[in-house]
Amino acid sequence: MFFDFATLPAQTMYNLLTASVTPRPIAWVTTRSNAGVSNAAPYSFFNVMGHQPPTVALGMMRHTRGSLKDTAANIMENGEFVVNLVPERLISQMNQTCADYAPDVDELEQAGLVALPSKQVKPARIQGCPVSLECVSIASVVTGPLQTIVIGRVVAAHVDDALVLDAEQGFLNTPELGLVSRMHGGGWYARSTDLFQVARPATAELKS
Repeated sequence: MFFDFATLPAQTMYNLLTASVTPRPIAWVTTRSNAGVSNAAPYSFFNVMGHQPPTVALGMMRHTRGSLKDTAANIMENGEFVVNLVPERLISQMNQTCADYAPDVDELEQAGLVALPSKQVKPARIQGCPVSLECVSIASVVTGPLQTIVIGRVVAAHVDDALVLDAEQGFLNTPELGLVSRMHGGGWYARSTDLFQVARPATAELKS
């Protein structure tokens, strides 16, 4: 079936994209307002965009009333954020931070999470996340009246010691991170437990 996005309602386009582009990694983003209030919110419009420099991108929706949500507002104010990767054991707490709290509410506290200090940015990390990426915003692109893409440079990473296989080369025990990813529809997630490997072909092996 052919879908002409120029003719579709916004919700239909959202449903098509989120039902087909899966699984999506989740950035559990922590920020801090200029008033010192901590914020945490999960975003599945997220991925790594390169490594020279190390770059991530976040797709951030606005409130339907048009104002920026707390995460985006905090990043625009001070340019700093932390991407915490979500293990299955913290899925309930992550889901709690989806709630629409007022800007002066500490969402880490509301979800019963423990904040850990970062090294190079002010926003806290989340205890229990196997990987946390400290980031500074390098650009923001308004792609529509209700959405903005934030591009951030990763300035530091925190990784659980038990999951580091080779620190010099940056090799991790990825399956043991136990991360979850976002799937289709309301409340659907996936585990990364059913894995398979396909070797990349060498040029000499390609058929002419």
